[in-house]
Amino acid sequence: MSWSAPPPIPATPSLPGTVRTARTLWVLSFLAGLTVLAGSFVARDSNLHRLRAVVADTAARNGMASAGTAAEIVFWGSMGALLLATLLEAVALAAVLARRAWARWVLLTLLASHLPVLLLASVFLVPTGAAGSYVVMLWVAGMALAFGGLVLLFLPTAGAWLRRGRSLG
Repeated sequence: MSWSAPPPIPATPSLPGTVRTARTLWVLSFLAGLTVLAGSFVARDSNLHRLRAVVADTAARNGMASAGTAAEIVFWGSMGALLLATLLEAVALAAVLARRAWARWVLLTLLASHLPVLLLASVFLVPTGAAGSYVVMLWVAGMALAFGGLVLLFLPTAGAWLRRGRSLG
């Protein structure tokens, strides 16, 4: 036994305030997006009914036969694309919290690609009336929170924390 032996588990420094706040903003963004997806799933019958009418109108003009199947493909495809974007962002955020500096750039790319997916899905998932305005407000809030969290991850204190993680490992 020796008094100079290193500790068996290296101490991990705590998260700086900017990274903690960024993590909170991203989690709130995920919750806003998942709330919309859950609401769309619960109201899927009315959404599918509305989509069937839209697709049937388009199908009548183009001579398509199965409007119901097309509406379901559009609905579930939109839901899947939004869920995939959210899951990929969550994985990239986990990589940032594991002190991988490159993951910030992945988050930037994912957030930039999430916006067109969101705009495309909004055509199919946003109902008419007041319910539609709540969906749009949640999506705007989610994107704003995610953008705020991303900005915080690029601040100098977060960068210094990430660089210290590289020199420790």
